[in-house]
Amino acid sequence: MANTKRTYVFGPVPSRRLGRSLGVDVVPFKTCSFDCIYCQLGRTTRLTCARDHYIPTSDLMDQLRQTLKGDVPPDYITFSGSGEPTLNADIGELIDSIKKLSDVPVAVLTNGSLLWNKQVREDLMGADLVVPSLDAGTAEVFRRVNRPHPDLNFERIVEGLADFRRAYHGHMWLEVFLLKDVNSMQAEILKIKEHIDVIRPDRIQLNTVVRPAAEDFALPVRQEEISRIRDLLGERAEVIVPYEKLLSTHQGEVAAEQVMAMLQRRPCTLDDIASGLGIHRNEAIKHVTKLEQANTVREIRRDGRRYYQVTETAPDKPQAYTKKQV
Repeated sequence: MANTKRTYVFGPVPSRRLGRSLGVDVVPFKTCSFDCIYCQLGRTTRLTCARDHYIPTSDLMDQLRQTLKGDVPPDYITFSGSGEPTLNADIGELIDSIKKLSDVPVAVLTNGSLLWNKQVREDLMGADLVVPSLDAGTAEVFRRVNRPHPDLNFERIVEGLADFRRAYHGHMWLEVFLLKDVNSMQAEILKIKEHIDVIRPDRIQLNTVVRPAAEDFALPVRQEEISRIRDLLGERAEVIVPYEKLLSTHQGEVAAEQVMAMLQRRPCTLDDIASGLGIHRNEAIKHVTKLEQANTVREIRRDGRRYYQVTETAPDKPQAYTKKQV
């Protein structure tokens, strides 16, 4: 039986691509068809290709309806979060329901692994933006980077991306996640380009490791190298730049659930938390300190930056507190 207390909507969180992105989380934590070495959520705990009815649709829509009553609308409502969203067999129905509820554009962040499936392609047709991934030009590198479910075939995935692009009338941005000494060599990039030339996305977005990854050997590519790769891939390619922090002076009540909901999806800096929740950075410090004292959040460091993530012993839903209590 589904846990009706689970939070399916989180944020808005700061996104380097989508601005203020209101997340919609439609699969259980780390349910995915890949076990990517760079994943900021850690190792996949349920590696599967099976689509299922994972969550109560009514609960998600109720939470979304309440969240959208806020003063500042998000830039996107984004299917992302705890795993691969296209594994949810109801995603097409959910997209249609959200479009009826709100004028906010709907985006789907997907690893693209199931787009060979005609039903999955049809389910995503109602989205305004679809952002799939292609992190390899060859099957060998694909297996090394994405560590896919054994039933997945690289060539079939690439064909599915091209089939989707031909039928889809919305915007399609293709993400290429670059890793030092793994898929950033020129020979592999040129293989990726061959596939891109067939897929023909509207944009090619180059990304690399920023937050702590699932594996220590998943290392970032230097900015100058990413620029060289951008030039190789052509005019549609762009480097994803850090999100510009837009801090507000929001004075409303902030609950620990909101901070925890962000950190359960990915490690965040204090500025990520502040901009995502619409609070001053000093207020974010107070909330994080409170959670650290309760041993539900801990600090980690990556490339000289401080991130916060939930501890293994953290409860699923901490008790709410207000700014007056910290």
